[in-house]
Amino acid sequence: MYQRILVPLDGSKLAEQALPYATELCKGSVEVILFQVVHLPLPLAAPDASLAVPMPAPDELLQEAKDYLEGIAEKLRAEGVKVRTDAVERDVVADAIVDYATEHDVDLIVMTTHGRSGLSRLIFGSVAESVVRHAPCPVLLVRAKEEA
Repeated sequence: MYQRILVPLDGSKLAEQALPYATELCKGSVEVILFQVVHLPLPLAAPDASLAVPMPAPDELLQEAKDYLEGIAEKLRAEGVKVRTDAVERDVVADAIVDYATEHDVDLIVMTTHGRSGLSRLIFGSVAESVVRHAPCPVLLVRAKEEA
């Protein structure tokens, strides 16, 4: 049924809770794609130049994301999972996930939702909600449990 399963990760243990669901679905020749969107932090404007914080280079952040994904991919490959990784630099995370899924003929997106509500959701929005609304394929949302 599924040939390509996209698993968006953000570097957190909460997001990684989607992995068991994705790997359980990948029987046979299904490919799991571990994907991360590198969202560059906005530079802080400081009236005093001595307070300026050096911003990491976009290439460095992208390489860190790729290294993180490869580390997870190695563990999954050891379990017999067919996996590849990819990372992109974009401003809007949800749009990047939907665009990637569309461009790469993804059959299913498996991701966690942090379950924010109220003011937190209003301020941060919901990546998962936007992906569900605009994805070109089914989306499996996993309710993440808070880290201990």
